[in-house]
Amino acid sequence: MKFYDISMEVHPDMQVWEDIEGAKPVFDRNTSGHVTSTTAHIGLHTGTHIDAPLHMINDADTFETIQLERLVRKVKVIDLEDVNDGITSSDLEAHSIEKGDFILCKTKNSYYDEPSFDFNFIFLKEDGAEYLKELGIEGIGIDTLGIERSQEGNPTHRTLFSHDIIIIEGLRLKDITPGEYFMIAAPLKLVGTEAAPARVLLFEEH
Repeated sequence: MKFYDISMEVHPDMQVWEDIEGAKPVFDRNTSGHVTSTTAHIGLHTGTHIDAPLHMINDADTFETIQLERLVRKVKVIDLEDVNDGITSSDLEAHSIEKGDFILCKTKNSYYDEPSFDFNFIFLKEDGAEYLKELGIEGIGIDTLGIERSQEGNPTHRTLFSHDIIIIEGLRLKDITPGEYFMIAAPLKLVGTEAAPARVLLFEEH
């Protein structure tokens, strides 16, 4: 069965949110004789990761409340490459999205592969989030490190989180043809946090 790894590589020179130098991973390696061990200093929103509601809502649910069964499932990769700024409800209405779907948004972001951060990345606008909330989707993934930008109060995140919609950020979809796949999104088994790094695989269904 053919599968695709749609996760970001994690290393000290990788792209991080807004090019914040302190957000880059640090690997402290120690070798004694023939034994090498490394301590990693890494933010939970580094690279491909999954957010929990606590990320944007005070005292909300933490990461362990997201059941793994919700991250091992069928997904729809939808083509939004024509979007030039933010994904709106009208952009989403052009696609067959149904209640209970988990969608992955392939945008122009997929073709930006620089170590520096793209401050003009394609994002999900508030009205797009409202549309998906009304549809009752299960989750959404996007091909950049954040699902929204330039929206005071983070309404996209908060709308999705308040309706139990999972958010995956930092996907790599350049080589993925839009369509239906089976996804395994395996986060670190963290407890009490607002996010977790993840390895995300897509399997072709035949």
